[in-house]
Amino acid sequence: MNKKFRIGISCHEANHVCDKSQYKESTFWEKVKLNIHLLYCKACREYTNANSKLTAAISDSKVTCMDKNSREYLKNEFNKALDDDSLSK
Repeated sequence: MNKKFRIGISCHEANHVCDKSQYKESTFWEKVKLNIHLLYCKACREYTNANSKLTAAISDSKVTCMDKNSREYLKNEFNKALDDDSLSK
């Protein structure tokens, strides 16, 4: 039988499809196979639930990143401090 039309998937493949679904990169057929797998696999259901909670927590967070100029300045200052410290020893 053609591998493309196989309905049963392994836990490893189910977790991979779960991760792809999280970023909206999975196909309709992959989602169907994942949902069939989740009907009988408790471990993958728990993995999927944990993934969903993690995605929600990250998307709801108020974390902001440092801009590139500030990062470069901080990196340069850190390197200067390291050089000064190594020279004093």
